[in-house]
Amino acid sequence: MKTNSTAPNYKGFRFPPEIISHAVWLYFRFSLSFRDVEELLAQRGIVVTYETVRQWCLRFGHLYANELRRLRPKTGDKWYMDEVYLKINGKTHYLWRAVDQYGNILDILVQNRRNKNAAKRFFRKLLKRLHYVPRVIITDKLKSYGAAKRDLLPGVEHRQHKGLNNRAEHSHQPTRLREKKMRRFKSAKQAQHFLSAFGPIAGHFQPRRHRLSSREYRAILQGRFLEWNEIAAGKLIA
Repeated sequence: MKTNSTAPNYKGFRFPPEIISHAVWLYFRFSLSFRDVEELLAQRGIVVTYETVRQWCLRFGHLYANELRRLRPKTGDKWYMDEVYLKINGKTHYLWRAVDQYGNILDILVQNRRNKNAAKRFFRKLLKRLHYVPRVIITDKLKSYGAAKRDLLPGVEHRQHKGLNNRAEHSHQPTRLREKKMRRFKSAKQAQHFLSAFGPIAGHFQPRRHRLSSREYRAILQGRFLEWNEIAAGKLIA
């Protein structure tokens, strides 16, 4: 997948990119609040307010996440899809998520329905971002998936079974932890904006550790930190 590259612009910011990117990394990588990040920076002698941290995350979170998407290897041809409810201001919304067989989060979409039109909207978003058609999609037994698939992906194999879809269901767990820490999302727009950056950044620093030796895990993590530092510094990799 190729996307346009946009270097972060730090003009007008008082702090250097190293501090800004470290604060953004802390917030999206760990289950922390803006005030938590403020306190961690203060322990290192960096005096900023939690509101400054919030502005940094809003400004640079998506820039960093888009670059991480651009750098990752080609995603898989097997898409696991699932939707989970979100309570936002007392109303039920649904977080649609797709992951591939390697655990990469392909995309997410927050909607207030889970009917055929909502499923089609999610499929179109996936196809627009990824620019390829999967070999197979795996979902639970929600009928909306089958109806949307017949219209948009007629030649793609579709497997519907709750037990087969554990990979997508498990990928919701980090979202639940953050939702609890943030005391629920305040709006669908806020949830969409936060989770679109949260998935790529948190996932970048969480290789499938259970399948790696300690040496392999440390080497992969070191390489990912180097990529992060190059992105944050504006030295974008071709």
